[in-house]
Amino acid sequence: MREALKQKQNQRITRITEKTLVIGADIAKKVHVARVVDFRGIELGNDCVFHNDQQGLTKLVTWMKELGQIHEKTDILFGLEPTGHYGFPLAAFLKEQGIRVVMVNPHHVNKSKELEDNSQTKSDYKDAKVIANLIKDGKYSEPHLPTKEYAELRILMNFREKIMVSLNQAKTRITAWLDRYFPEYSQVFKDWEGKASQMALRQFPTPEEIVSLGASGVLTHWKTEIKRGVGIKRAEQLYAAATVSIGLTEGLTAARIELTALLDQYDLYCKQEETMMANALQILEDIPGTQQMLTVAGFLEVGDLSNYDHGQQVIRLAGLNLTENSSGIRKGMTGISKRGRSRLRGILFRAILPMVTKNKEFKALHEYYITRKQNPLKKKQSIIAL
Repeated sequence: MREALKQKQNQRITRITEKTLVIGADIAKKVHVARVVDFRGIELGNDCVFHNDQQGLTKLVTWMKELGQIHEKTDILFGLEPTGHYGFPLAAFLKEQGIRVVMVNPHHVNKSKELEDNSQTKSDYKDAKVIANLIKDGKYSEPHLPTKEYAELRILMNFREKIMVSLNQAKTRITAWLDRYFPEYSQVFKDWEGKASQMALRQFPTPEEIVSLGASGVLTHWKTEIKRGVGIKRAEQLYAAATVSIGLTEGLTAARIELTALLDQYDLYCKQEETMMANALQILEDIPGTQQMLTVAGFLEVGDLSNYDHGQQVIRLAGLNLTENSSGIRKGMTGISKRGRSRLRGILFRAILPMVTKNKEFKALHEYYITRKQNPLKKKQSIIAL
């Protein structure tokens, strides 16, 4: 593995020749800064300050091509930090122009700043030069920007992730509402998301309303939509809990408005999540070999797997590559770098959990890792390894 990393580093360095313009750019929301060096790190020409619009990006390309003509350079390598979404349109624009775009690690930029002027100063102008020098030294990676169905899938799964965050927040707020106004509710419904529970929360959420209706009134309402699964026993349990509730009794009108709004949010996010997954599944039907991967559709945000030469590249992309702090005879602890896409890492982690419990091969491997005599792993370490 160490030899493979060294070989990859050497390939990146040899990729930069006397004919290469190395551009480093610091990306912001509206105004970007770019600086250029040659293969030895000598700065060529003045910096380019350009706006994040058609005119600004055209100005950048013109600046790069003019510098190439002046210094007899025929190749351009453009680098930036993947620190936000502002650089996406720029990268796509340069790709259309046939200009190669690479990424540098933000951690490398932060740790290299003081080498530039021996100070902790941070500026767009300084960062652009640091990025250019890192690229010159081969400290960069080549992103595989998703295209076609992979681009569609990545957008859908990214948005789904945001929806799930909002959905979980809505669930937490509804649970908190019940803790304030009807803390005994969980004794009747362990899961408030069931149909009978939701009907109760939408029509008679407070203990006061349930007591007023009585157990028979509650059951009558349930039976308008639910024919099986709930009966008088559950209605009596809800009524009994309401009669002894210690929930708050002041401000119930406003509290009911709050709960209605929270339930509306819950419905909206559930519907959006369902729509995102339906569209994702439709796209997956057109990608070969994905029928066995439907539960981890988000994994395909890495793009077409044929773009990768080795599985280790995907491992590093997810931040699952191993790191170690050792010096001399001292051997430090080994762990994963976590310098990669946290969402991809989470998807892989969640995907392996059912494999460990239901797939006999993975279950056997997991058992071996945690019980072997030499260097047995902890359960979570084994799951990460798998």
